[in-house]
Amino acid sequence: MGFAAANIKTPLIMGILNITPDSFADGGKFLDFDKALKHAKNMVGQGANLIDVGGESTRPGAENVSLEDELNRVIPVVKALKSLKTNISIDTSKPKVMAAALAAGANFINDVNALQAAGALEIAASSKANICLMHRQGNAKNMQNNPKYISVIDEIKQFFSERISACIQAGVAEENIILDPGFGFGKTLAHNLEILKRLGEFKTFGLPLLVGLSRKSLIGALLNDENIDRRLAGSVAAAIIAVQNGANILRVHDVLATKDALTILQNVAED
Repeated sequence: MGFAAANIKTPLIMGILNITPDSFADGGKFLDFDKALKHAKNMVGQGANLIDVGGESTRPGAENVSLEDELNRVIPVVKALKSLKTNISIDTSKPKVMAAALAAGANFINDVNALQAAGALEIAASSKANICLMHRQGNAKNMQNNPKYISVIDEIKQFFSERISACIQAGVAEENIILDPGFGFGKTLAHNLEILKRLGEFKTFGLPLLVGLSRKSLIGALLNDENIDRRLAGSVAAAIIAVQNGANILRVHDVLATKDALTILQNVAED
């Protein structure tokens, strides 16, 4: 498989596969290898273009996972996913997990730390994989304590500029870089809404945008409902708004519902 990030013509769907006990929306559901593989197959069948495999939760307050545990969770699944002939993303900030996953068949690195760990840039450059650089203020332990910005859009843009330059200097092809403004990662509800409204401003970099809004607390806050299981409609609506404002890849839990909504949007847009 594989695809050129710079050549994305229609929005792609990235299906979330959390092999973790503590992810906010589905923690523990897919820790079992067989359940994880079955869920991945279902998402591909429903229209996912990529499967994003993660072995460490990045939700606010999440505990760190050891290198050994993360490798044991994700590598067997990545190897098994090769049989699906789909694009495989590794959701990690650990360079050794990136390297092992790429060797096992992954062709996409999705890093909430934007390749800032020692050695991450070198692995990305040598792999020729697609790279997603996400903006985050703080870390999992403290990012939602009291996020503040003078200008959230300008500060994310500055971060992207710095990380894109670092990537190119390390040998990462610019055409392989994807940007993620990091909804919910060190942002208040007001920050998240401003980013969604002004998402198109990040297109000035000339790079694809990945957006992860699925089931997040900002959806619950807008709906005044803390039940994560009742965030489907809100998540799909937010995803469609993101596409209308420039998103190229949607990272979602609910592949089929998102695919259906995109199909309607694309047919209307064609007219």
